[in-house]
Amino acid sequence: MNSSVQRTAVPDDVLHADLVARATVLRDDLRRDSAGSEQTRRLSEDVIGKITGAGLTRLLTPKRLGGYQTDVRTLLDVTTELGRGCCSAAWVTGVLNAGNYVVSLFSDQAQDEVWGSDPDARTAQVLGRPAFSVEETEGGVRVTGEWGYASGSLHAEWFGGLIAIGGASGKPEIYFALMPAADVTIKDTWHFAGMRGTGSNTVVADGIFIPRHRLLPYVPVLNGETDGLVPESHAYRNSMTGVFTIGLIGSLIGGAEAALEYVREKVHTRPVAGSTYAHQVDSPTTQLDLAAAAVKVDTAKLHARRLADTIDGHARAGENPDLLTRARARMDSTHVAQQCREAIDLLVTTYGSSAFSESNPLQRIWRDINVGSRHAGFGMGIPEQVYGRALVGKDPRDLSSLV
Repeated sequence: MNSSVQRTAVPDDVLHADLVARATVLRDDLRRDSAGSEQTRRLSEDVIGKITGAGLTRLLTPKRLGGYQTDVRTLLDVTTELGRGCCSAAWVTGVLNAGNYVVSLFSDQAQDEVWGSDPDARTAQVLGRPAFSVEETEGGVRVTGEWGYASGSLHAEWFGGLIAIGGASGKPEIYFALMPAADVTIKDTWHFAGMRGTGSNTVVADGIFIPRHRLLPYVPVLNGETDGLVPESHAYRNSMTGVFTIGLIGSLIGGAEAALEYVREKVHTRPVAGSTYAHQVDSPTTQLDLAAAAVKVDTAKLHARRLADTIDGHARAGENPDLLTRARARMDSTHVAQQCREAIDLLVTTYGSSAFSESNPLQRIWRDINVGSRHAGFGMGIPEQVYGRALVGKDPRDLSSLV
């Protein structure tokens, strides 16, 4: 063990408050940098350096290797604060923490490779389709394939993707595969209307070797069937889908909160076009729209906190949540995304057409939330079907593995 990363134990509530405060300090820096990150389609090295330097990418990294090993409520609150400055920066921070969480499920040997000499090492993880060519070889596998939408891959020392092993005479088994970033290449494919700063490009592996100790069965971890795979002492061994969604929704909530604050500040000086109202603050329509948007943001926060507290509660009790709880967790995160999208739509309409000026931060937040809220984990009606199926006593995994 690296003695340089030992630290005195800090009470959980004090650590939570400290880490959230560090995120709050960075908000203005992120806000100033957000336009540049959007233009370059990646976070600046200054921003990622400040986030990493504040310890905010090792929230779920094991304590024994220099991490904070916090609860997921801390992950939610930290990314929400960062999202109030820049949605893309918060999204990347959430994804990198989720990636590090996956590494914490691997063997000590793999964890030591990742963090043994650098407790700030970051991992980008994608739950997309498995790589298309996997050859079993002595001591491991050789992999060729691509993984798209790899948020955070421009700022990671390690990359995790899914691969399928076997299948010639039966169903292949899916594994997490952990690869050094130096072994893969990144294809520039992230040309999107929003969340541009996330640099969610395509990661490419060309015949790279992955040793056995850097492979972890995917489905057992997803289903909480972790006996013999993940140490029983690991608090979140049964909560993979929930941890991943928590890593995403803080960005959306923070963006919606920032937009609400911005519009509330401006209503005192902006007129209502085409009317005799000298200021928006005097218009009942503006007041009603602000009330509706504020309630949507509050609703998003309440559902997000319930989700985080449910995951943390099961973790503290050492219990595996049942399928209904897991299905509701996916529905909760989807509802958060929907409420944030509806809130920002109301706010840009309330503000007026100048919200879409390129110099106005509202248009960037609007695009970021509209893209982020349509992530595959939230969209296409699948979460609603998953939850509904669980509510009538059927197995939601028949529809989606992400439960």
